[in-house]
Amino acid sequence: MEVIKLREDFIKLGQALKAAGLVESGVEAKIVIQDGDVLVNGSVETQRGKKLVDGDVVTFRGEKIKIVK
Repeated sequence: MEVIKLREDFIKLGQALKAAGLVESGVEAKIVIQDGDVLVNGSVETQRGKKLVDGDVVTFRGEKIKIVK
């Protein structure tokens, strides 16, 4: 499981996917999120700008990202 440490109070979903290296670009992040391929805390999330905070878990193509403060 990839861990992303927050520098601010939150990170946006599209940024988290890029930071974890699961997508190549913001455009790719937008597409996979809009297609419903990304889960946040077990639920499909279609908002690229969704704010992720401490404790959130993102799942994409079998990979998990945990957000920590």
